[in-house]
Amino acid sequence: MGPLSFPAREDSKLEYSNPEIPEGINTSKTHPLKEFLWLTGGVMAAIFALVLILILFADVITSYIPFSVEQNITFSGVEASTEEGPLPEYLQSLADRIVRAEDLPEDMKITIHYLDDETVNAFATLGGHIFFFRGLLEKLPNENALAMLMAHEIAHIKHRHPIRSLGRGVIVGLALSVISTAAGDAIIESFLGKTGYLTILKYNRDMESQADETAIQALNSIYGHLGGADELFKILKEEAGRLEPPVFFSTHPLTENRLYEIKIHTEKHPAHDVTDITPLPQEFEKWVEEKEEEKTISL
Repeated sequence: MGPLSFPAREDSKLEYSNPEIPEGINTSKTHPLKEFLWLTGGVMAAIFALVLILILFADVITSYIPFSVEQNITFSGVEASTEEGPLPEYLQSLADRIVRAEDLPEDMKITIHYLDDETVNAFATLGGHIFFFRGLLEKLPNENALAMLMAHEIAHIKHRHPIRSLGRGVIVGLALSVISTAAGDAIIESFLGKTGYLTILKYNRDMESQADETAIQALNSIYGHLGGADELFKILKEEAGRLEPPVFFSTHPLTENRLYEIKIHTEKHPAHDVTDITPLPQEFEKWVEEKEEEKTISL
């Protein structure tokens, strides 16, 4: 059977026409300025929603920020000595021993700084920087107490507590940097200014307890016991009892609880000679006094 065919109709011719397009069909009836404002408002609303989400999840997000990014965040207004000498060399060498004991990642560099100030304080900052005030160093009776203090601050950096503590401000700053580098830097700088930084950088008690636990393990690894560690907490207890305790003590666990943890750990390991205390270098006190005359710079 062959293909079907139909006879052509004479009236099947197609006709085409070019109708006139009505005026204004592609023109919005809304004023251009109003459209611009609506568009801008929508973008701003989206940015606001994004920043809000980032703030809500800041603690989680900051934990995944590479340490190299944290190292590139700068701050100013803190006066610290950069002079070379026996004191900074000794402090850095002790820090290096603790870094190995706490098994920090290779890229997590710890840098020790000295603050020539009578404040009884010490704190860990972004990028692996740790600051010790003269007022606290002068009160330490032995190396074990100094090591407990230093191990505690290094543990803060190991667990990323500085970036998590400042997480909201840093996250907002980094987010705004995508739109405006100047705006993002301004936000971060406001959080890391001299007064802002020292007052905002507070760790909650869970962070402090975690740092204590890591420090205890480090001291036990280095010295084989926790002898001398309680001396640090006795000093902190004395300072906390004053009318205006430094920021360092505001969110720390109760000193009595920290002393109790040391006691319990010691009782669990009675074979350890806790009386084998390592003294500070003979000239340590002299080193601290001499640093008072050295120049300082703003980091």
